[in-house]
Amino acid sequence: MTSIDLSFLLAFAGFVFALAGFVKGVIGLGLPTISMGLLSVVMPPAQAAALLVVPSFVTNLWQIAGPGFGALLRRLAPLLAGVCVGVALGAGWLGAGHAPGWAGLALGLSLLAYASLGLLSVRLQVPARWERWLALPVGVATGLVTAATGVFVIPAVPYLQALGLAKDELVRALGISFLVSTVALAVSLRHGGALDAQAAGSSLLALLPALLGMGFGQRLRRAVQPDAFKRVFFAGLWLLGAYLALRSALA
Repeated sequence: MTSIDLSFLLAFAGFVFALAGFVKGVIGLGLPTISMGLLSVVMPPAQAAALLVVPSFVTNLWQIAGPGFGALLRRLAPLLAGVCVGVALGAGWLGAGHAPGWAGLALGLSLLAYASLGLLSVRLQVPARWERWLALPVGVATGLVTAATGVFVIPAVPYLQALGLAKDELVRALGISFLVSTVALAVSLRHGGALDAQAAGSSLLALLPALLGMGFGQRLRRAVQPDAFKRVFFAGLWLLGAYLALRSALA
């Protein structure tokens, strides 16, 4: 790799994490999806997932602060346990020993599914009596998708949005889910050899642009129209997912 290549990758990664942090600051999610989607254009998904670990962990710690944390954590415990089980079952799927084309296709399809739900404004509802039965399998499914793609939004995000949580409570619930998914993914990547000391150091460097972007996004949250912003976000994510899936399928 030439110095120009390295300089480009560093600049591109900094831009990606600043953008992903900004989106997360505005709408409370988007850092893993944007980071994995854009970084996978220029590097293997396992490497992109390793870079994601520290920024995702710290920004989600920032996001979950607030009243009622303990009660929310107890309510989400079956979902979170399922995420850990699912990631454990799929441990190593993003590792260096697995075909990057397969991982890229899975990532592209995952982004397409998530963006399509957002663009179609699908509004699901989970009755309270179903929550105790759905939480664990939804968590396991999310963990499996996380292990395969490095993205932890499907199906956890639509499920959490369907619980009827208040706005601030939903933001914290998403943060808790993403935080646990990040830790489980980090363990899986470490087990598969994709998260070594060098990758952890690079991930730490990616934290600064992510925090700067998130802080800026939080300041602008009240000045932008969330619905319009989300439509642009999902449209861009759909195009990115389509590109990754098509590129991997044709490779």
